[in-house]
Amino acid sequence: MSLLTGKTVVVSGVGAGLGHEVAATVVRDGGCAVLGARTEENLAKSAAAVDPGGERVAYRVTDITDEDQCRALAALAVERFGRIDALVQVAARDSLFGGLEDADFATWAGVLDVNLLGSLRMTRACVPDLRKRGGSVVLIGTQSSVAAPSQVRQAAYAASKGALTSAMYSLARELGPHRIRVNTVQPGWMWGPPVEAYVRFTAHAEGVPEAEVKRRLTERMALPELATDGDVADACVFLASDRARAITGQSLLVNAGELMR
Repeated sequence: MSLLTGKTVVVSGVGAGLGHEVAATVVRDGGCAVLGARTEENLAKSAAAVDPGGERVAYRVTDITDEDQCRALAALAVERFGRIDALVQVAARDSLFGGLEDADFATWAGVLDVNLLGSLRMTRACVPDLRKRGGSVVLIGTQSSVAAPSQVRQAAYAASKGALTSAMYSLARELGPHRIRVNTVQPGWMWGPPVEAYVRFTAHAEGVPEAEVKRRLTERMALPELATDGDVADACVFLASDRARAITGQSLLVNAGELMR
């Protein structure tokens, strides 16, 4: 039996990267996937790719800063597949760069509204059905929240994800009596569309081959290659499954051993 046979997983933040990989992995491992994102075109493309027949995928446009839209996505899962067994909360705002000295705190507040409060909105929307039979919440954090990278400054993103990890511990304690597990997956440099774009940009800016930029990243790892968004998706699906039934309140780094804790 596959990891998620008979299970329904809500996946927020489905675009070209990690959200899509999570959705594909859910379906690959026997589950039904209910997809949310702000852009309908991305949702339709992802749904068609992971389940061309449409039997095990549904989607709805969802902005996690809007609580009604979060509830509507959770309702779609129940309407279409009769239940929610897990949420993998991928949706995030990661495009703000910079540190403290050049910070616009009004913009920081927007990042916190998406990455922290939006994640909590989406989680709260799924809790009523998760309480009926237990289940799993998997929050996507970042290695940057525990070890700032030297290559880029993303202080607002790191702070918002650090706050989300702190909230995860409280959620695990609060929801545990209902057999709802809550964990965080923290990717490091993850080979997928964002990091591929970073490598291309840096190579062009420095006039060096892309392989050189990738080598600089890889040499920091204990393993001789970067983790991929597919590797992170596999970790998420494991935590969403019953094989992780005794795991809650944990942060799992998926980073090829760049940072060990």
